Amino acid sequence: MKLKPLDDRVVVKPEEAEEKTAGGIVLPDAAQEKPMMGKVVAVGEGKLLDNGKRAKVGVKKGEIVLYGKYGGSDVEIDGTEYKILRESEILGILEK
Repeated sequence: MKLKPLDDRVVVKPEEAEEKTAGGIVLPDAAQEKPMMGKVVAVGEGKLLDNGKRAKVGVKKGEIVLYGKYGGSDVEIDGTEYKILRESEILGILEK
């Protein structure tokens, strides 16, 4: 199945939650903090403007982005977790 986001929405595959602390303590699932970054896997065409044109989305497929803790919607497709965010919910792009 392929997911194509609409308008200014972006599909992100969140990074895995840390299973160990820096000191080596193994964390149970309930104590693991949800990641707030992930890899962009799909980007919509852009928001439709009043003049009928589309605004360009500022992120591209393959980029690593940061987003708010409670932003977006969580979905599961073919057993894989994804987050669908509006472009405005993305806080920044991690550059290498």
